[in-house]
Amino acid sequence: MIKIISLLFVLFPATSWILSTQEDTLPESIKRGESVYQANCASCHMPEGEGIESVFPPVAKTDYVKNAKRAIGILLVGQEGEISVNGKTYNTPMAALPQLTDQEVADVLNFVRNSWGNKNPIIKAAQVKAERK
Repeated sequence: MIKIISLLFVLFPATSWILSTQEDTLPESIKRGESVYQANCASCHMPEGEGIESVFPPVAKTDYVKNAKRAIGILLVGQEGEISVNGKTYNTPMAALPQLTDQEVADVLNFVRNSWGNKNPIIKAAQVKAERK
């Protein structure tokens, strides 16, 4: 009986820690994603996501970032060719950001997809990992 109780004292905190690290909330991810955005995206898409007309598309107030699979793919493999965002055409290539971890990709997309008038469900690192394959 003492062995079982001792084992519970060891396993319960470990299990709680594992579960707590797997349960990420959207606000936490958005907060982390802001710094990833500032370091990797703001120079083109601008600090408030407004982009530069005819050169870099906005990520603010746009449905273009709504498609999670497409957004993940753009960060993982880049974007080439003409696209239309908010009724305007853009044709500047976007380089992939392969140096970002799965969690960083999820975080920055959660930040972009839930800032400046955008509102979308959370993207988890597991979704990014699946798309990276």
